[in-house]
Amino acid sequence: MTQHDTTPRIEISTTELAALGEGHIAYVRPIRSEEVKALFPQAPDVTPGMDLFALLSANGTPILLADSRDVIVANAVANDLHTVSLH
Repeated sequence: MTQHDTTPRIEISTTELAALGEGHIAYVRPIRSEEVKALFPQAPDVTPGMDLFALLSANGTPILLADSRDVIVANAVANDLHTVSLH
């Protein structure tokens, strides 16, 4: 006897998927100072070899750059954002 999955399927575009959580969820991403210009083109030059943290919106838009994860999380909390970490 074969069972069929009768769960309804919802199709969602990549644009719609990227917008989920926008304004509510942000993610914390550890980065190296060499990556700063790619995420934050307007940022001043940063000393190479530094470990930093970036706060990005659910769709990947950069919000904040700091040298402390605690600063990033505090900023997210102050702006009513729930944070998740990426490794």
